[in-house]
Amino acid sequence: MKKFILAALATSILASPLAIAPAEAQMHERRTTTVREGPHGRTVVTNRTVVNNRNQYRRWNKGQRFDRRYAQNYREIGDWRAYRGRRLYAPPRGYHWVRSGNDAVLVALSGGLIASVLSGAFN
Repeated sequence: MKKFILAALATSILASPLAIAPAEAQMHERRTTTVREGPHGRTVVTNRTVVNNRNQYRRWNKGQRFDRRYAQNYREIGDWRAYRGRRLYAPPRGYHWVRSGNDAVLVALSGGLIASVLSGAFN
């Protein structure tokens, strides 16, 4: 009897993420249909799918391309001198510091490539 109960409990624990995952994935997707009058009396119908990426934050690594849409609590750090105690240093020419969550990320201005990541700089 004990083995049967343990087997049923283990099966329910393993199957629970599979049952929750499709419902959770649908909550972040929204479909919109826009109907409007176009030029020359034509009706224009636009279908769009909007995906909410708010909960899909990334861990940044050197060499990746930085995209602010995936950054948590994105802010540009204008004066790095105010954060010297948090290990920030003067950015080289063509780079600037940005904040993504608790991390300080050194990003290239032109291409968006990450040169350095200081994890936990804003804890």
